[in-house]
Amino acid sequence: MKAILQLLHLAGVIVWIGGMFFAHFCLRPVAATQLPPPQRLPLLAAVLGRFFAVVAASILLIIATGLSMMLPVGMAQAPLHWHLMLTTGLLMTAIFSVIYLRYFPRLRSGVATADWPAAGAALNIIRQLVAGNLGLGAATVAIAVLGKYL
Repeated sequence: MKAILQLLHLAGVIVWIGGMFFAHFCLRPVAATQLPPPQRLPLLAAVLGRFFAVVAASILLIIATGLSMMLPVGMAQAPLHWHLMLTTGLLMTAIFSVIYLRYFPRLRSGVATADWPAAGAALNIIRQLVAGNLGLGAATVAIAVLGKYL
């Protein structure tokens, strides 16, 4: 059972971090150079809408599997790096919540009303927050892999 929980946990992490990497370093820069705002912003809003739905499911999976593996050991007995992973994961979840609940609606609203400056401003903040979350995700993976050796 532990191996299945670890597999599901890792699958959720791969989807979330891999998706952020793809969106930040591959999709957005190409769209920015090849498409004007009236084409680029609706495309990115639609892509992010699909991605954010998958991220929300991944977060639920990551938290459920992580706690399922941690609770039998007990919070007091869990290694420090497990606590660090939980902390960074919850911070990443909070940042995602800000993106999804505050800035993504502004992006969609700007796209719906063809207010390209407002949509672009919202997307820029989303981009910055995703970059921060990507860094936290990389740190979390490093903690997961190297933590037991520290």
